[in-house]
Amino acid sequence: MAEDHGMEENPRLPRRRWRIAWLLGLGVLVNFFDRVNLSVSHDALIGAFGISDVVFGYLASSYNWTYAACQLPIGVILDTFGVKRVGRAGTFLWSAASFAAAAAPNLGGLFGARFLLGVGEAPSFPANAKAIGLWFPARERSFATSLNDSAAKFASAIGVPLIGIVLIHAGWRWSFAFTGVISFAYFLGFWRVYRDPGDDPELTEIERHYIADRKTPQVAAERDEEEPSSLASLLAQRKVLGLALGFGAYNYVFFLLLYWLPAYLSSTLHIDLLHSFVYTSVPWLFATVTDLAIGGWLVDFLVKRGWNASAVRRAVLIGGTAFGLGILGAARAENATQALVWISVSLGGLAAAAPVAWSLPSLIAVRGDVGKVGGVINFCGQVSGIAASILTGYLVSAFHSYAWAFAAAGAYLALGIAAYVFLLGKIEVPQRRASTSTRGAA
Repeated sequence: MAEDHGMEENPRLPRRRWRIAWLLGLGVLVNFFDRVNLSVSHDALIGAFGISDVVFGYLASSYNWTYAACQLPIGVILDTFGVKRVGRAGTFLWSAASFAAAAAPNLGGLFGARFLLGVGEAPSFPANAKAIGLWFPARERSFATSLNDSAAKFASAIGVPLIGIVLIHAGWRWSFAFTGVISFAYFLGFWRVYRDPGDDPELTEIERHYIADRKTPQVAAERDEEEPSSLASLLAQRKVLGLALGFGAYNYVFFLLLYWLPAYLSSTLHIDLLHSFVYTSVPWLFATVTDLAIGGWLVDFLVKRGWNASAVRRAVLIGGTAFGLGILGAARAENATQALVWISVSLGGLAAAAPVAWSLPSLIAVRGDVGKVGGVINFCGQVSGIAASILTGYLVSAFHSYAWAFAAAGAYLALGIAAYVFLLGKIEVPQRRASTSTRGAA
């Protein structure tokens, strides 16, 4: 059924909400600079500390350990204290972690800095998902979310060569200090700008009414079912489990390529270090485009014009994840061109699906549960990131090839696609009796 777009077509409608979306996207860009720093420093760290690929895999995963451990409690904390206070604390901690890495006296110190980075960045995506749910009507959430998610891809596209240049000319410690300065600048900006809609003095009544979007079924569900669920009951919901498994598969491939792609291009395809940094940006740039154009703009475009919202989101979510299987082609690549084509197909498909997945916590859960659902899916994603970092290190060391590492990623993606198809089902808030039951039904 077509929706009423009268307010949206009003050229005088204020756009305060988009200022918030761009702010959140900038935050993702900055915190992914901190994350990709390690992949850029792969060879330098191996030389500086005399470690193997197996140890580097554990070092890469160290960030994910604390990040994952914080995900379930961070959802509860977000729903209790709100985006503003939790976001301020997180951005300060992650900037401190980058400076700590730059000053790390030994391998143990570097591990400690990465642990702290995981704690600081833990609220980022669940907080962004909650903020988008607060600031945007349901029909605009895909593109708003894609601004955040595409920033993660764009950070790798520009961050790897940029940080690589700093590393080559000044050393790995200065590359970490460089990202620390950028992170602290963002902390100051977030402190100054971000407010929830109810606390923002510059938000006009007309835009506040537009954001509330009382005519949509999602908001009706939020209004009628205000009582939040327990974390245990959410974990028992098929929709939450399906989303968590599918997102975990996406994150496995994402972190595999985030931490290992420059090393794969350099060692397997015999590309020098500087060119591996430049080539790494190609699939990430392609992923940035598909993230914004398909997972963001196209989804919202079709939903606004009356297409079935659940069907549109499911098609992009499942289809994009299926394109992620292109990583299997990279396992047999014989030159840089073949490798970049297959990895671009894989990352491009997964990037199109990612903003849809991140918009779902606010579409399959009532408002009081959005933070917890975001924490659940990000926890599963980070456990998958840990597995990707460590398992890849072992497989590369054992077989001196990335073929088995990419095959493992393909198998996990197949499981994730099945979870989206059979567990997630229709994208809607599960039915339950308002204010009397916390049991979710798929």
